[in-house]
Amino acid sequence: MQTLDVLGQPCPIPVIKAKKALAEPQTDGVLVLVDNRIAVQNLEKMAEGSGYGFSFNEESENRFLVTITRGDSKGASPEEKAKNDLRVNNAPGGLVILIGADHLGEGAEELGKMLLKGFVFSLTQLDPLPEAIIFLNGGARMTAEGAVTVPDLLALQGMGVTLLTCGTCANFYGITDKIVAGAITDMMDIVNRISRAGRLIAV
Repeated sequence: MQTLDVLGQPCPIPVIKAKKALAEPQTDGVLVLVDNRIAVQNLEKMAEGSGYGFSFNEESENRFLVTITRGDSKGASPEEKAKNDLRVNNAPGGLVILIGADHLGEGAEELGKMLLKGFVFSLTQLDPLPEAIIFLNGGARMTAEGAVTVPDLLALQGMGVTLLTCGTCANFYGITDKIVAGAITDMMDIVNRISRAGRLIAV
């Protein structure tokens, strides 16, 4: 059984690594080391949604050993699997994502930036990938030189995802010449892409 040490690694990396390991034909299960209960809960949801066996042991205050095995449960229903499988796509057209800030949610800005970085990384694991990601207002900073999201955005670009930054927004923040991921566009192009989208997510 393969052991995955993801101590100290933020959401959603433990789940993504566990899913990848379990997808390997020769793998009958994984042992996952995590350092918080939220990670344990996320792994449990993934296991239940995929029909895998799940158990965990709290070895210490900040150390949990999660065991996920294939073939030890009755299996999830097709509806549950569809709900939990990131690869499911029932939309007639492509997915377009609008990002309007350099952080996710309201509250602590530092936390919000961490969450958005995790969100962008998670997009690299989708199958099928988004058709396009559009950056507006403060979200324009995410495509500029030095942003922590740039490496994952460049990875998405390399996989064929269209990245578009609002030109008015980039100009407002003085970063027009610092955009390194994707291209600059105008509002008409943005509206056209939104109108043709099969699905639209705004964060």
